[in-house]
Amino acid sequence: MIEEDLQHLLLKYCEPESELLQRIDRETHLKVLMPRMLSGHYQGRVLSMLSKMIRPSRILEIGTFTGYATLCLAEGLVENGKLYTLDINVELEDMVRKNFSDSPYNHHISYVLGDATETIKQLNETFDLVFIDADKKNNGTYYDLVFDKIRPGGLIIVDNVLWSGKVLSNQQDKDTKNISTFNDKVAADDRVEKLILPVRDGLFIIRKK
Repeated sequence: MIEEDLQHLLLKYCEPESELLQRIDRETHLKVLMPRMLSGHYQGRVLSMLSKMIRPSRILEIGTFTGYATLCLAEGLVENGKLYTLDINVELEDMVRKNFSDSPYNHHISYVLGDATETIKQLNETFDLVFIDADKKNNGTYYDLVFDKIRPGGLIIVDNVLWSGKVLSNQQDKDTKNISTFNDKVAADDRVEKLILPVRDGLFIIRKK
């Protein structure tokens, strides 16, 4: 969403990636289909900063992919904190578990495989932070499923809400319509405060009142 030169400038003035995050980025681009789904350096630092600012004891991530964003979010956990990350792609399991085991946060992470619309219901936790970055057609479903599990003052962060700028189009395809419908749903929800950060493909930051 921003020019390449400006992107390089932003990276110059943010915290560097760890060697592990650099490796995950590199291997994802070499070995995994649709590597652009990875959060990447700048968005990863945004997620890390938000997590560190609220110091969560419980985090829920919907959509693990290769674990990059998971590890960024885990950086803000309190000492005995827990992060649950949900994904349906069993083909990436070995890579993801290796990435987690190589990190200092492995013992804080619970990696749950299955349909998130079902596995969310099995979590008997109150969360400080939820990151939704999975199949976009279910953004509204995930939002509804997690809402009562978020403490007042907690954050829901939703990725890809600008959809490469396609949300500006008057003639939207099905995927874009789904995202626009979700954005309108959040905008009309008076239970939350909200804003979209134009970071990468758009991060909706939603604070439960």
